[in-house]
Amino acid sequence: MSQDNLNFDHETKGWVDLIPHRKPQPILNSNLDTRWLVIGAGFTGLSCARRLAELNPNEKIVLLEAREVGQSASGRNSGYAVAHSHFSGGYQKDQLNQYKRIDRINQAGLDSLKSIINESQINCDFKESGIYHMAADKSSSEECEYFVDYLQKRQIEHRPLSQDQINLELGTNWYRKGVKVKDGALVQPAKLVFGLADTLPSNVKLYENSPVLAMEIGKINTVRLPNSTIKAENVIMACNYEPIANGKQKQRVVGVTLSGSITRVLIQEEVEMLGSESSWGILSLHSGGATVRLTEDKRISIRNTAEYNNQRLLSDGQLKERQKVHRQAFDNRFPGLSHVGFEHLYSGVEGVSANKTNVFKKLSSNLYFAGCYNGSGITKGTAFGIGVANFASGNDDELVTDCLGIEKAKWLPPRPFLDIGAWYITKQRFKGVGKDY
Repeated sequence: MSQDNLNFDHETKGWVDLIPHRKPQPILNSNLDTRWLVIGAGFTGLSCARRLAELNPNEKIVLLEAREVGQSASGRNSGYAVAHSHFSGGYQKDQLNQYKRIDRINQAGLDSLKSIINESQINCDFKESGIYHMAADKSSSEECEYFVDYLQKRQIEHRPLSQDQINLELGTNWYRKGVKVKDGALVQPAKLVFGLADTLPSNVKLYENSPVLAMEIGKINTVRLPNSTIKAENVIMACNYEPIANGKQKQRVVGVTLSGSITRVLIQEEVEMLGSESSWGILSLHSGGATVRLTEDKRISIRNTAEYNNQRLLSDGQLKERQKVHRQAFDNRFPGLSHVGFEHLYSGVEGVSANKTNVFKKLSSNLYFAGCYNGSGITKGTAFGIGVANFASGNDDELVTDCLGIEKAKWLPPRPFLDIGAWYITKQRFKGVGKDY
């Protein structure tokens, strides 16, 4: 079992650049024996390691991160901690149990994060003020009607919004209609993942810049790094779209690359043009629509490109081209702020599956994998981390049952057909996006 691609991206752009530098934990340079090894220090891995430490207070938990914390998807997302997922299309009564199962997973992740943030006093601009879902074009307006009907039938607290109401609250008349879901929170993602990494229990040992190169599966798993070897009784892979290659396991996750831009800090006169809400987050009701935020420190972020780039971040040249798209989308929404410049430009890779589901799986008697969140990894990834720790420890609670009940991710063909399939999946995401782009 070996890693397909040993060249890990180490770009430091985006949300990480908005906050003070964090000193990473050291590289693992010595051999270790451990009962528990977690690979990947994003939301899932950090949550998993924390839960394993609670369940095994007298044992050391080893946590590996191939890059520095915050350089993978957990530090590059747009900071939405959702409580209720949006399901495209009309309400389906026969899917009610599935709707409830996914929302229980979201809520478990949100509750865990709230508890850790409060107990550890993590300053991550956490604001539990709900999330806006917006429609700018005809197809997304129809989807808005579906979503409002769904929320009503599920008795989820929400507030439908007209174009005038949206303009009053957010300072843009670009959207035809929308709905604000009361539950859910916004965070500064890099601050959050830094805080989670720096407040781990004392029996968790985190090593950064320590990629796994190969793994031999057995009663004791042998994990090889550039400068060391780990003998681990149990391994939990929390590496999202970057699972270590294994010929016996069919690939079900692919990485899609997104890009976004973040403005300078707005001056007071500019902030006053943005309506009555002091900070907010918009999710498009079209799967390919723009994600837009006004942050706590008064910047606007916009993310609206997604493409298959061989699971890699974009080059500087590619980013500059994508920023032209960000600029147009920004100016469309906020023409009175077209003079405001972008200060930060970044890309990130999210794990997606062909049927927009997740992976939560026992691969062998002592090897587990949790990942693939299709762009909603803060709460769901946190919950999957808790769930996979419980699962590996033999604690089959409701969360484990809910995670195991997720629809199975479809098989993806090997390369070169994988590249074609991934390109097609991404293209379909933008079908009919129109003004929501």
